[in-house]
Amino acid sequence: MPCTRIIKIGFCLLLAALFTPKALTAQTPPCTVKIEQLANASELRGFRLGMTYEQVKVRVPQVQFGQADQFGIAKTSINPGYDRSFQQTSFPDVRTISLDFLDGRLVDLWIGYENTFKWQTLNEFVNRMSKTLNLPAAWSAKRNGRQLSCDGFSVFASLIAGSPSIRITEDAAQETIAVRREEAAAAAEAMVIGDLRNKTFFPSDCEARDTIPVPSRIAFKDRNEAEKAGYKRAKDCEQENAVQLLKRGANEVAFGHDKKEKVC
Repeated sequence: MPCTRIIKIGFCLLLAALFTPKALTAQTPPCTVKIEQLANASELRGFRLGMTYEQVKVRVPQVQFGQADQFGIAKTSINPGYDRSFQQTSFPDVRTISLDFLDGRLVDLWIGYENTFKWQTLNEFVNRMSKTLNLPAAWSAKRNGRQLSCDGFSVFASLIAGSPSIRITEDAAQETIAVRREEAAAAAEAMVIGDLRNKTFFPSDCEARDTIPVPSRIAFKDRNEAEKAGYKRAKDCEQENAVQLLKRGANEVAFGHDKKEKVC
């Protein structure tokens, strides 16, 4: 067997050994810590994922909560570093804390520290936070920071304005938000607008729907609901759809002709 082939086979076997799932697991130990096992460290200044509005209010009596949006998300923030109504001894070396709630539960916590915080470099911040929160040190690089994915939550550390910050996010909550947004987008796409004056309806992709006066509009969740209410598809939309199909067909023919000429 030629020497070069032996070398190639040996190199491939070496790569296979290095990148097997077992080898990768050994190189980067997964974080199996659960949210409820996350240490209640003083560096988090009394906050933890899962807190309710009432629990946060006990910690910060002056905090104000806005109305939750259509997805159940409510966001607020406090600025101990700027707002002198906060006792500095309760939030030492903290500039800003952002709190994101889903259905009344804290699911995303971000803390930005001042330049007086004890750990200023990113490496030191990550190493010390890992020990403080009882997390493994296997953080991976992400954008301009470090991230650690655990069982049900993730932690991200970075430097903001030269000082460290940490974000702790609940994974299930982010998935729920994504699903709700997708469902809302699908519902908006399926929704049709009816014209009370002539009982016709206009799909979401029909530009003619914009000509309906607001007082004459009625919304249906989809075409079937509109038809059950006695509404028919507007002729303007049928004509518009026909024009779009003709344009699409003409473009496909032109593209096919150009492609044929290039082949020839």
